[in-house]
Amino acid sequence: MTSRERFRETMHYGKPDRVPYFEEGIRKEVTRSWRKQGLSKDADLSQMFPTDLRHRIVPELEPRPRLRKFPTTAAELARFQRRLNPRSKGRLPWDWKKRTRSWKDRGHVLMLQVHRGFFITMGVRDWRRFTEVMNLLIDKPNVVRRMMAIQGEFSAGLTERVLQEVEIDAAIFSEPIGGNDRPLISPQMYEEFVLKSYDPIIELLNKYGVETIIFLTYANARILIPSILRHGFNCLWACEVNIDVMDYRSLRKEYGRDLRLIGGIDLDALRQGKEAIRREIEEKVPPLIADGGYVPLADGRIREDVPFENYVYYRQLLEKIATV
Repeated sequence: MTSRERFRETMHYGKPDRVPYFEEGIRKEVTRSWRKQGLSKDADLSQMFPTDLRHRIVPELEPRPRLRKFPTTAAELARFQRRLNPRSKGRLPWDWKKRTRSWKDRGHVLMLQVHRGFFITMGVRDWRRFTEVMNLLIDKPNVVRRMMAIQGEFSAGLTERVLQEVEIDAAIFSEPIGGNDRPLISPQMYEEFVLKSYDPIIELLNKYGVETIIFLTYANARILIPSILRHGFNCLWACEVNIDVMDYRSLRKEYGRDLRLIGGIDLDALRQGKEAIRREIEEKVPPLIADGGYVPLADGRIREDVPFENYVYYRQLLEKIATV
């Protein structure tokens, strides 16, 4: 099977030749550190371990030109909207035509990022704007609602521009919505202000037959899961979260096959040593693989504090278990 076929078969709860495996995003500074720990200078990690190729299309979703000040009143929303034109130049990579031609008969997985989430859309880059946005939710809810709707309409237009030229395997909504304890807005507010603005994008993805719609979160978003399922999401990818609260075995038991899963392996186990790694993999991965609809992956980017010896053991053990 190609990487693409393997991923699609997994997301369909079918019978792939093995589960997909995506690299955790190992940067150059990590491999430099590992070379001092025994990694050969000429070694290619993608050749050492089975890796499914994956590419993410990341269009320019920011207002252009960039805003110095994000809206706080209804009167300022027109300026925000004018800077979100899905047909404007620079929204897609400069070599877009070349890329689309190369993707026609591809064997790798192609994912499209379609949204940056609530707080990024609202312009939260510091505590001042965060405080401003939280006050807007209470004092001027229509401004927040309309601002999110504008972004949703723009994202839908840009998404359609992409889907008219290329077939993707999954769509990603990035949602840095809170911390390890909880989201920063309630499920009711999240549904009213955020998920309703995503509806045009979800409808478009359904129109073009995109079957895997991923909620990529960096928070304990467990209480939001019923809401996202109602609005058309069907896959969770939780990164750098409280692994106990967002335990994938518990989520699978609660939501069954309505919720596909990517990730879920505690990155801290890779820092602790072989026994912690063995316990994490052997207890968690086999039942999830047996249920299907699961791509095993560490729940965050591999950093320099993960010893090379631990990473090798992790990958070898994962390969052994995943191919049984």
